[in-house]
Amino acid sequence: MSEPSPIVRSGPDTGRLVIAAGLAVVAAVVGWEAWRLSAVDAFSAVGPAAFPTIIAIGLAILAVANTVEALRGIEEERPRDEIGPMAWVLAGLVGQIVLLTFAGFAIATGWLFAATARGFGRGPLWAHFLAGTVLCLFIYLVFALGLQLSLPAGPLEHAVGGAIQRLLGALFG
Repeated sequence: MSEPSPIVRSGPDTGRLVIAAGLAVVAAVVGWEAWRLSAVDAFSAVGPAAFPTIIAIGLAILAVANTVEALRGIEEERPRDEIGPMAWVLAGLVGQIVLLTFAGFAIATGWLFAATARGFGRGPLWAHFLAGTVLCLFIYLVFALGLQLSLPAGPLEHAVGGAIQRLLGALFG
């Protein structure tokens, strides 16, 4: 595979400028929300604004880097967009949003995992759905039972979580 050859343009790359502007807007919104969170009392030295601030700084750096690249006027050949893989990933996201309310975290995120794997050319879909659902069920159990955090629960989470709670109750009763 050969390296993409640079194409010298006469002016700035408008596509990269649009991406840079979008990154700057998202950085500003995340930074604003982080600033608002910094007023909240924290239980430790690292408050709720720490990670959003880091993310906002990273997005701002990406916006500046994209702006510099766009203004240099040198563009590399871009690969052709393929609608199929993008449609699979989008179907995974939409499916997860729809499934979360009644199917629960594990099944909804298992679908997202499977659809994204399919979008990247991996198959079979059922095997990735099964693997994603098992992995996400484990994550759900760690968050819900171990950390006492709330994630959307469906029939699978209720059945497995209830069984584990009964088992723990019987063992440590």
